[in-house]
Amino acid sequence: AMSSDPVVFVSAARTAIGSFNGGLSTLPAHELGAAVIREVLRRAGLAPEEVSEVILGQVLTAGAGQNPVRQASVAAGIPYSVPAWSCQMICGSGLKAVCLGAQSILTGDSSVVVAGGMESMSKAPHVIHMRAGVKMGEASLQDTIILDGLTDAFYQYHMGITAENVANQWQVSRGEQDKLAVQSQNRAEAAQKAGYFTKEIVPVLVPSKKGPIEVKTDEHPRHGSNLETVAKLKPCFLTDGTGTVTAANASG
Repeated sequence: AMSSDPVVFVSAARTAIGSFNGGLSTLPAHELGAAVIREVLRRAGLAPEEVSEVILGQVLTAGAGQNPVRQASVAAGIPYSVPAWSCQMICGSGLKAVCLGAQSILTGDSSVVVAGGMESMSKAPHVIHMRAGVKMGEASLQDTIILDGLTDAFYQYHMGITAENVANQWQVSRGEQDKLAVQSQNRAEAAQKAGYFTKEIVPVLVPSKKGPIEVKTDEHPRHGSNLETVAKLKPCFLTDGTGTVTAANASG
C-alpha cells in the first residue's frame, strides 16, 4: 500500500573526491561505496539487517564485475537477502538512485533504503571488440570513460563539444567561463580550509607498500587558482580559434 508517511533522509556521507589516478585510484568503486554505506548506517544508528534495499548510480561499470552495487552492499555487511542494484543516467545516476529509493518507500516496497552513487574513472578499462577477430589492419582500444561516459551516443560529440555548443548558443564568453571557474576553485579552497567538508567525508584507508594511507581530503581543488593563470590556457576541444572551453573552465 502507498505510504502516507513522508520519506526522510536520516544520514548522509561521502568519500573524498580523489583526482584521476590519485589517492583513491587503486580501489574499485564498490570498496568506496562500501565504506560510505557502513558510515551512513553508523550515523543513522541502523543495523545492516534493517536495510530493505540498496540502490546506487554507476556509469562506468565495464570490468567492475557482476552487479557492483551488490558487491558494495555485501562488503558493507548488509545481508545477502537484501536486494542491491544500480541505475544509469550518466551524471544524473546518483540523484536518480535517491529518487528511486524514495519511490520504493512511498509505494510500500521498502522501508529503509541506502541510495547514492559510486564511480571510479581511474579503474575504467580500455576495451576492444575481438569476437570475430581482426581480418586486416590494426585494431585500437577504446577508453570506456570517453565511450560510455563522455560521448553523446546520438551525435558522437564529446562532452566538451557540447559545452562549446551551449556556450555558442547562449553567448557565454571565455572570460565569463574563466571567472566562474576561478570563483568556484577559490570557494572550494576556502571551504576546504575552513573544514566545511570534514563532517561529510568518510576517511578511506588505501593499502600501500608502506602501510595504509588515510585519504580524507578532496584532491581536485587547486589552491591559489587565479584569473591570470587560467586565462593563459588554450581551448582543448575546439582548436580552430573559436573555442572557449579549456582544461580549467571545463573541470568541476
